[in-house]
Amino acid sequence: MSSVADLALQVLLLLFIAAFIAGFIDSIAGGGGMITIPAMLLAGIPPLETLGTNKLQSLFGSGSATVAYAGAGHVDVRRQLPMAALAAGGAVFGAAVATVIPPGALRAALPCLLVGIALYFALKPNIGDLDRHRRLSEAAFAFTIVPLIGFYDGLFGPGTGSFFMLAFVSLAGFGVLKATANTKLLNFGSNIGGFAFFLAYGVVLWKVGITMGIGQFLGAQLGSRFAMKKGARIIKPLLIVTSLGLAVRLMADPSQPIRVWLGW
Repeated sequence: MSSVADLALQVLLLLFIAAFIAGFIDSIAGGGGMITIPAMLLAGIPPLETLGTNKLQSLFGSGSATVAYAGAGHVDVRRQLPMAALAAGGAVFGAAVATVIPPGALRAALPCLLVGIALYFALKPNIGDLDRHRRLSEAAFAFTIVPLIGFYDGLFGPGTGSFFMLAFVSLAGFGVLKATANTKLLNFGSNIGGFAFFLAYGVVLWKVGITMGIGQFLGAQLGSRFAMKKGARIIKPLLIVTSLGLAVRLMADPSQPIRVWLGW
């Protein structure tokens, strides 16, 4: 086997491991894209192909977690399908916008986004497992917050599950476990929307996506079961450390657009 083939196999193995970890984390607290997208970028995959392939592999993780949570009775799939469709529609629009944004802008934005998400998790108030008072009606939530987060998922992706979960908690009044379970179905919907657009645009790498998808599926199965037993509190510090670490790693790349612009 040639050295190039060896390197390709090693890269696929590392991406599989990254996807497994991402699937575990994402199924509990969201934020799996903070691992998979930087991992693919670091592997040398162009930004647009990274976004498209990320949608393929994310389908495995969000679908796997949805099945696990629904099987345990934590999410009513039939009732939430309209919201999942709205998330998919928002993601299609976001993916369309992503195709006209210069690749350098995507690479430059990602470290800033990772730092912002880390700060958000570090500063957010503690949330519990009990349902609380709803601040936004179900219809208003469905037609504003859901497609907006879906749009973000199609445009960038990292942290989408976390944003859905926290929106459910802070605006819909869901407890953290119920919010996480419902998030997985909506995230599955937004992944379908984004994937459909990127597939039509021809920027999905099937070998990478399916390899990572298997890792996502296995990680999500393990993570969702862990969440149903222990809750999501242990994942918070892991999300903060991971997102900051990845941001630093991306900024360490000499070709990072921000470093080029600043002359570092």
